[in-house]
Amino acid sequence: MSWADKFNLLNGVVLLRLTCALFFIPHVVGKFTEPATLNFFKAAKFNPPATWMYIAGAIETVLTFFLFFDIYTPYVALIAAFHLFVAGAATYKVTKKWIWVIGGIEYCVFWMLACLALALLTWPK
Repeated sequence: MSWADKFNLLNGVVLLRLTCALFFIPHVVGKFTEPATLNFFKAAKFNPPATWMYIAGAIETVLTFFLFFDIYTPYVALIAAFHLFVAGAATYKVTKKWIWVIGGIEYCVFWMLACLALALLTWPK
């Protein structure tokens, strides 16, 4: 597959892949710029919280890179879905809410399902 094909925004699978990848960027940036993020990791009982926050940021950085450049996409998308499942579970543990705009898990669930769909659409036959 050529570079042009990997970034063809008229291809639905490419658009889904890039969306799944690029949505990690604000997550990564927030891990390192928003002080409340550490409080979330404390409230979710990740111990030690700072270590887990940096691990999550590192995982998200790798997921972004691999998805963006279409490297091992089906497997990376499955790992991303699992990562977002854990993020959603932790968010629910802390907030007990569904609606995203009030701190719920709606966003994580939608994004997790998008990553799962990407994995299924690109899985080797």
